[in-house]
Amino acid sequence: MDRGPTPDHVRSNRAVWDGWAPEYVEPGRKAWASDEPVWGIYGAPEADVGLFEPFEGGDIVELGCGTAYVSAWLTRRGGRTVGIDNSASQLATAAVFQQEFDLHFPLVHGDAEQLPFTDESFDFAISEYGAAIWCDPYRWLPEAARVLRPGGRLVYLRNSVLLMLCVASDDETPTSDQLLRPQFGMHRFEWPDDPGIEFHLSHGEHIQLLRACGFEVENLIEIRPPTDATETRYPYIDLAWAQQWPAEEAWIVRKAR
Repeated sequence: MDRGPTPDHVRSNRAVWDGWAPEYVEPGRKAWASDEPVWGIYGAPEADVGLFEPFEGGDIVELGCGTAYVSAWLTRRGGRTVGIDNSASQLATAAVFQQEFDLHFPLVHGDAEQLPFTDESFDFAISEYGAAIWCDPYRWLPEAARVLRPGGRLVYLRNSVLLMLCVASDDETPTSDQLLRPQFGMHRFEWPDDPGIEFHLSHGEHIQLLRACGFEVENLIEIRPPTDATETRYPYIDLAWAQQWPAEEAWIVRKAR
């Protein structure tokens, strides 16, 4: 079914991630090699976060899989996994890792806002960043709901609302302890000298959208860096800040039966 022209943010983010893909080869390889999942910017252990706790097996889709290490982790846990990503270059890296680690599952080049899957195809959907920030929630969340079976769960990790209100507009300035932009009306974020286009909603609007899509919120996890965390490759997120306020949050929602 033709759903109209590709939105500008989808085209822009595809080009951005095709260009960034080489920077994620070695981090991706390290994640593929690990059997112990860690999450987000600071590598919070799965034991502290619990994103796999709702996973009960079955058919899985990773929305914005990138190098597909999350798909690899779930495949090793017995899931029948499919990874979809907007960037052909990221998927090329994932395909190399499938050969390198002898672990194979379908990789699909496509847009999480227009999923090429039939209704009620999956039991579990997941996104660590990926679709969770690079796709319009008013488009990708209804799609996630469409392809999940009744009772299926969607798990996704993204930047926190508070971070998005306090983060600087450039990549080098550490996050402020002051509010730099309004919460009302937050949705599409564009940055100076950065062609990437992100999407973030306030908690209230986010919950309203989830309910409209037929989801029930099971958990909202505000992620704290582990005690042995060090500064990351992203200077705009300051470790001292993240130890006081959540820089990341994870949602666990379930499609109503």
